[in-house]
Amino acid sequence: QICVVFSKELKCWCRAVIKSIVYCTDRYQTECFLLDYAKYIFVESKDIRVALEAFMQIPYRARKCRLYRTKPVTLRIDFCEDTAKTVPAKRWDSAATQHFQNLLK
Repeated sequence: QICVVFSKELKCWCRAVIKSIVYCTDRYQTECFLLDYAKYIFVESKDIRVALEAFMQIPYRARKCRLYRTKPVTLRIDFCEDTAKTVPAKRWDSAATQHFQNLLK
């Protein structure tokens, strides 16, 4: 269910999906995914509201997407032959993910 949460960082109300609820020291914190900013934040349970229908009619600014036919690769280094080449990988490594995020910015 989509709800509305107040982000102290952004200083505004945002549409969000609740992912999990965590108990921290003396209160509950709710992990939410902000639909318009495509980021995860923690909010206090008192900062969560039911979304009005008019607020839900506004299109989302962030969209889930995929890179069509883009496959992860990694650098394989052969020290014996003193060569390096890119080969297919099973998953994206952290350096490739960080490079892609920098390109988007």
